[in-house]
Amino acid sequence: MGIGSVLGGMSGVLVVLLNDQVLPSTSVCSSCLMASHTGEPRLREGKLGCAQRLESSTELPQYQCQMGFRLANLESFRPCDY
Repeated sequence: MGIGSVLGGMSGVLVVLLNDQVLPSTSVCSSCLMASHTGEPRLREGKLGCAQRLESSTELPQYQCQMGFRLANLESFRPCDY
């Protein structure tokens, strides 16, 4: 089961947030020794094994990986109603 199907017990698309870019997690995680054999962040019982959840002022769940990258779960984000 990949990161795209379960994250913390919920559906998720994990991305890496850089200053002015949003990248798929596999573009960074594939070169990390802590990643799975498919180049995705490791999950342990549905939770990220290589990152800590950050306090955030937004509803978008964000994480800090052990390599220092900031990750976000985009599928948990609810767009604003205009």
